[in-house]
Amino acid sequence: MSNAPTSGVWLLAAAAPREAEAVLRAFGAQAQSVDPWACVQLSDRFHLVQTGVGKANASGGVARAVDPDRHTGVISVGIAGALPMGGLKIGDAICATSSVFSDEGVGTPSGFVPCSDLGFGYFEDGSMRIEHPKEVVDWLSPYCDHQSAIACVSWCSGEDGCAAGVVDRTGAHAEAMEGAACALVAQRLGLLTGELRVISNTTGNRDAQVWDLDGALDRLQKVLGRIAGC
Repeated sequence: MSNAPTSGVWLLAAAAPREAEAVLRAFGAQAQSVDPWACVQLSDRFHLVQTGVGKANASGGVARAVDPDRHTGVISVGIAGALPMGGLKIGDAICATSSVFSDEGVGTPSGFVPCSDLGFGYFEDGSMRIEHPKEVVDWLSPYCDHQSAIACVSWCSGEDGCAAGVVDRTGAHAEAMEGAACALVAQRLGLLTGELRVISNTTGNRDAQVWDLDGALDRLQKVLGRIAGC
């Protein structure tokens, strides 16, 4: 696409082995798996790192694999859970306009207080949220069904009140476990950032959740396959 950021090489960060396998298939890679935290070349313009699940793995894996002299930016890719009232369906692809740390802070009798309110915001502007560059959102969004904030959680929403709390704190339509952590490393190194997810499940009451992991990974492969050819 004409508006795609074309200079340099992009590092795709996938957390779990099955997410990384979907990325490999999207690029027609012959390898069936990759070593955690290793940088794997997919094409002239895309590399892959399998970080492992969660914020600590995501930040460590990206920091280990990224090369600021070579990479233009980092895109967190994988699956996500649909938060209530966001209008997302299982199988929908979502391009993050922003990625938000959801649960770093202090629980108090009057409610949750984020680290930013305590003077310890993670991003350069002192907040817990990064707004992804317009040129990255403009590039990725035509391949997706929705744009919105994506929450980065450590405590996934397996209860209705938990899911509602994530929405209240972040305004996000989906939650995952790595996006903001990947973006934090990239921003600190002066690189562009992005996040692209496919909805694999609903959130809220764990017993009532609906899942289609296989379908979501298949859609992720197809979306990334289109991006691979851009």
